[in-house]
Amino acid sequence: MALGIQVFGGLFGLFIVYFTFVLYKRKDLTFNEFGFWALFGVLFGVISLFPRLLDPVVATLSIGRKMDLFIILGFMFLILTVFYVYHVTRRNQKQLEELVTNIALKKK
Repeated sequence: MALGIQVFGGLFGLFIVYFTFVLYKRKDLTFNEFGFWALFGVLFGVISLFPRLLDPVVATLSIGRKMDLFIILGFMFLILTVFYVYHVTRRNQKQLEELVTNIALKKK
């Protein structure tokens, strides 16, 4: 059962790298974004295929299982992503309000 999950994780990492590459070629991602997501995919795939690489980290942090580490890191990543999306949305909202105000004042 664990071997199936490892293979699935490795394939998922390859899919992330491939999908990121396609988006980069279509100019939907910048080089930095491509680098981040490609690195994320490679690391996810490698750690999925070779989970023993995490043994020193799990032992140092005194975490019971490697899956607990993945869950903790997943929540941290999701919180960071939601915060970033919130920040970008607020910035866009402020720029849109400013644009609408300027257009309204010019028409007046």
